[in-house]
Amino acid sequence: MRRVAIVARLKSNAEEQAAELLENGPPFDLQEKGLQRHVAYLSAGEVVFVFEGPEVDVVIDDMVGYPFEPELRAALDRWRPLIEGYPRIARPVYEWERDAM
Repeated sequence: MRRVAIVARLKSNAEEQAAELLENGPPFDLQEKGLQRHVAYLSAGEVVFVFEGPEVDVVIDDMVGYPFEPELRAALDRWRPLIEGYPRIARPVYEWERDAM
């Protein structure tokens, strides 16, 4: 299973609006995209979207590079005023998992 995170710095006082956007979940069908898992983390200064799946790099590249789906485009338009600078893509460099007992 592969993982990719998108990390974005929030503008000052944008946490509440970001939380409201996150409540509705993603603007696309996760299973349809071939993803296995998705988690969003929110702090006072950042939002982190973690995507997992066998072809997650391709899925994220397609969404970021070609956001032509109307729902995805509208969601990105709602996030733009809350984000400072450009979101960054992060990939895991270390992972640990407890063995199944």
